[in-house]
Amino acid sequence: MNKLVLRKEARHARVLRGHPWVFVNELDGEPDPALDGQAAALEDSRGNHLGMGIVNSRSQIAWRRYTTGKEAWDVTFWARALQAADHNREEEPFRRLVWSEADDLPGLVIDQFDEVLVLQALTLAVDRALPEMLPLIQEQWQPREIVLRNDAPSRRMEGLELHSRTVSGQPLAPFWGQIYNVWYWLDLENAQKTGFYLDQRQEHFKVATMADGWRVLDAFCNQGAFALNCARAGAREVVAIDSSAEAVQQGRKNAAKNEVEIDFREENVFDFFTANRRERFDLVVLDPPSFAPNKRSVAGASKGYKELHVRAFHALNPGGILATYCCSHHVSRSLFREIIEQAAADTRSKVQVLYETGQPIDHPVLLNFPESEYLKGFILRKA
Repeated sequence: MNKLVLRKEARHARVLRGHPWVFVNELDGEPDPALDGQAAALEDSRGNHLGMGIVNSRSQIAWRRYTTGKEAWDVTFWARALQAADHNREEEPFRRLVWSEADDLPGLVIDQFDEVLVLQALTLAVDRALPEMLPLIQEQWQPREIVLRNDAPSRRMEGLELHSRTVSGQPLAPFWGQIYNVWYWLDLENAQKTGFYLDQRQEHFKVATMADGWRVLDAFCNQGAFALNCARAGAREVVAIDSSAEAVQQGRKNAAKNEVEIDFREENVFDFFTANRRERFDLVVLDPPSFAPNKRSVAGASKGYKELHVRAFHALNPGGILATYCCSHHVSRSLFREIIEQAAADTRSKVQVLYETGQPIDHPVLLNFPESEYLKGFILRKA
């Protein structure tokens, strides 16, 4: 059995407290490149078994645990892990099926869009295992097509090339999909991430239940999911802002299909707030892309998030609702709340917390692995 050993000096390593990652500087010597993409046991300096994990000497994360036992990284283990992931999900046509370490398959992400699966292989071991994994995935869920969206920049840190293609080799035509009774034009080969932000689908619906008769702003709207749900729920007026011309065009197409009127505008959100200081809304949704892609950017991101919330509180009518979200795991829930509190204080706004939100149950957060929790949100009322 291949084996790696934790440095004696690494007595504070997070893996000893249940974290599934080991960085290369926490090991006793560098991993043998011959182990790249394979499995190895991890032991502490006393010889105690800490689990089995996949290895990549080219990555700063040299070892990623997939089991605390001694199971091999093979077809038998993958089949069992895929079955367990499916068992732990509710039966829905649009959902996340596999969420990496949280489902004991480090680097494997699979989203379901009705009869089509979108797969990301984000680690060398998963990438190499795909020829054997794909038949298991096809047997488990029987999709009509699987899209390999292996174009995430994080693959480069594993020494992997970027590409996007279907398993069949045939182009996948975009199609209409209905998520919580709202139609979306899904271009799964070319849209961001895996094609749609499934992690927010429940929030799209829940926030819209408060929109009846209200004037709504959907900031960073992407293809307009919050806006579409609010318009269908009876909002008096909906304005949707995004700096991407492609996203705005897509949003307008979705609005036409759903037979709702939405004022889509191609504009920078910060500039919109500046240019429309006197505009007021009853419901404001802030769902921006990550402002903090790494730890070094947290300070700058915090300033950006605060300024965004200052402008949003100014634009919100008394009694109005602010639905605000952060999708960076580098910005903790406590820090995000602190930023919002500072913005409320600066604008002298009395703000009530209606509820907090996070990832849906098909994006499970693994205890002792904070990196598996990235999405957090607050639904607030400006009193």
